[in-house]
Amino acid sequence: MFSTSVGGAIASANLYSLVMTCRANDMNPYYYFQHLFTELPKRSPTDDMSDLMPWNVQISEAQ
Repeated sequence: MFSTSVGGAIASANLYSLVMTCRANDMNPYYYFQHLFTELPKRSPTDDMSDLMPWNVQISEAQ
């Protein structure tokens, strides 16, 4: 409804899905994305990314 393209709507849905998955796993999305954006540049597109899913990441707000 608020997206101007199908691609924008898909991107918004993906982002919202990740945020809600963080919340479902009692994780602050801010700290999860901070961890994600630190780890992703270290990986190649063919690497397994399952360890970066919110239910596999242990983050404390002190990090």
